[in-house]
Amino acid sequence: MEPAALEELKTQSKKLSARATSLKMALHDLAEELPAGWQKIPEVAAQAFEAYKALDELRKRIALATA
Repeated sequence: MEPAALEELKTQSKKLSARATSLKMALHDLAEELPAGWQKIPEVAAQAFEAYKALDELRKRIALATA
């Protein structure tokens, strides 16, 4: 993989990591406010799940590219 492509993957990883962390905190905040806002839990949890899944896949791609 070209160095520029690898750097792009790393940049994407940083952005996705920040998004995943933000969603994790949103889910945490919802939990702390229970029972208020309980209706939002499935939506926020699904978003967090997808963000962490995508981050995991991206990190695996980076690991393969640097191996």
